Amino acid sequence: MADYQEKDLQKFLKNVDEITSLIQEMNSDDPVVWEKAVLESEKRLQSTEQDQEEDECRTAVSKAATSPPQAATQNADGMSPAAFLASVEKDAKERAERRRENKVLADALKEKGNEAFVQGDYETAISCYSEGLEKLRDVKVLYTNRAQAYIKLGDYRKALADCDWALKSFSFLQCDENCTKAYFHMGKAHLALKNYGASRQSYQKILEISPQLQTQVEGYLNQVDLREKADLQEKEAQELLDSGKNTAVTTKNLLETLSKPDQIPLFYAGGIEILTEMMKGCAERTLFRTHSGFSIIGENEVIRRCFSTAEKDTEEEMVCVSVLRLWQAVCSENEENQRLLVTHPPWGRLLPALVAARVPGIRQQSLVLLLQLAQTENGRGLIVGHLDLARLLEALLSFLDFSDKKASSAMALLADLVLEERFHVWFQASLPGVLPTLAAVLRRDPRATNPAALCQCIAVLGTLSAEPATQRQLSASEEFGDACLCLMAKCEEDVALFREVIYALLGLVMNLCLQAPPVSEVWAAQVSRRCLSLLRSRDGGILTRAAGVLSRTLSSSLEIVEEALGAGVVKKMMKFLKAGGQTAPRYAIKILAICTSSHHEAREEVVRLDAKLSVLMQLLGSEDEILVGNAALCLGNCMEVPRAASSLLSSDVVRVLLKLAGGDAQRTAVQLNAGIALGKLCTAEPRFAARLRQLNGIEILSSTVKFADSS
Repeated sequence: MADYQEKDLQKFLKNVDEITSLIQEMNSDDPVVWEKAVLESEKRLQSTEQDQEEDECRTAVSKAATSPPQAATQNADGMSPAAFLASVEKDAKERAERRRENKVLADALKEKGNEAFVQGDYETAISCYSEGLEKLRDVKVLYTNRAQAYIKLGDYRKALADCDWALKSFSFLQCDENCTKAYFHMGKAHLALKNYGASRQSYQKILEISPQLQTQVEGYLNQVDLREKADLQEKEAQELLDSGKNTAVTTKNLLETLSKPDQIPLFYAGGIEILTEMMKGCAERTLFRTHSGFSIIGENEVIRRCFSTAEKDTEEEMVCVSVLRLWQAVCSENEENQRLLVTHPPWGRLLPALVAARVPGIRQQSLVLLLQLAQTENGRGLIVGHLDLARLLEALLSFLDFSDKKASSAMALLADLVLEERFHVWFQASLPGVLPTLAAVLRRDPRATNPAALCQCIAVLGTLSAEPATQRQLSASEEFGDACLCLMAKCEEDVALFREVIYALLGLVMNLCLQAPPVSEVWAAQVSRRCLSLLRSRDGGILTRAAGVLSRTLSSSLEIVEEALGAGVVKKMMKFLKAGGQTAPRYAIKILAICTSSHHEAREEVVRLDAKLSVLMQLLGSEDEILVGNAALCLGNCMEVPRAASSLLSSDVVRVLLKLAGGDAQRTAVQLNAGIALGKLCTAEPRFAARLRQLNGIEILSSTVKFADSS
């Protein structure tokens, strides 16, 4: 390519970038930016005209040389260039001022429309948004807000038109929150119009713009799939009805019969039982929905009275139980029916209360229904999103009063709900209100409670307490902490009988101890004493978890460390280390590090139980940095015991510690503790100092010690 062609290409590319930027600024809502862009565009137009004239001069004789001087200073209207530019600038300022005024008015109308929208007055909201657009046509948020209002009124095509207008003012690189909203409303409108493919495309556009919204987009796409599936089911059910199949026709006829008002309760109970037997296939369940089954049952005054009566007679109980069995049959493998049931006003409010009903049959069938819903992600989402979770939680916990399998079923339902992230969000926000109920559960007498169900309940609390925010609230509650201690004390009376409960409870307490400091120093000491008592158990799981809790509470006071030493904790932890494993050694070496850091007695016992310190040396070669860091700390502490250092003369301890001190471990405690241990080793036994110099390790040791001092 010739030089002049290359220059022309570069000039062209530069112009493209500048013009793109200029267009974006002219679309800005900021009047100052817009005004500046207008003036710049005028200058570019004049510059372009001059460039064209110069190009003509390269191939033709300049006419300027033969023109009168005054011709160069006037345009066709007799206005000089300076005057023309002044006129353009004045016009631009006037337009910018008008735009500023209109922007203020448009924003005010937007706020007024938003207030009307929140109050449910969608017609007024649309009117305000429309008036705002008359003031300023390019306010994108007015289009998306009006689209949302149109959707509320069911005017989906107008909503789509507004979304199109909003998106026209965006380039892909400009897409912001309003752009995402436009695609969301577009997806919702297409879904309502049963344009399933277009709805999916709209939601997928959101993912292209904002990948971080993947979870929400997956939820939207799932809704499209479910609605499309429901639509197909309805078409197939109608075809079955048109074909005259007995079950389809009978379903329709039964619903017509049950729609008769003011019959005796047994009339409805009998009809519902027959209808339940008909709900064997997808078509029948769908016909129930398409022929207003939910409304016919839910809005029947006699049926509603049966559910609302506090003291139910036999007939009223039969009606309630038959309806709950019907819901189970209707909702089986039918997501759309599940959605309609949970979101239908009477039942969404009633279900949590029915789980706690006095009548055993009603309580049992309600629990079965919710368990059925909770088996799928969609069903769990419906429960968490639409039911009163505080009331439901209280109802489920009340099942702990029963020793039969219903208690385990209730806890299984709770465990299913915990699988939903939204349940965790709700629990964290509602924790202050439900804490007394949770503490009451832990204060129960385990002998009067279903042990398996109580264990499940505590395990659920352990899962929830793994969330840092929830953990902070629970660990800060003295009431909850005391309740944990209360249950530990009761279970210690028979460790074998309550083994599973203790195991789950230790997991919960371990999470509470992750916060520093835990509930209180007194509480930590009491927990430590309970764990020291549990270290007498022969159950490996309980031993490991008790050591885990102890490793987090032991450092709360010197007094409790002395008690631990008196209880033989060093010997027990050395046994843990010699036995090996993945988890127990972590807890054991941390406990030994705590004990040896504060008590010379502990250091002497470690050296006595491991004369050549081979156990600690082995831990220094682990890939687990927590193990290595605490092992180095413990080894350094033991160097204060006379002749302990000389027992390592035949080992390669200097090289090992030097490698750790100068290594790149992610946990700085590894380098610090290794460096300190190396310093103590050389101090206790001068021959190690000679080895250190031979390995040129003085500089590494010095820098590590300085770093330790500064820390």
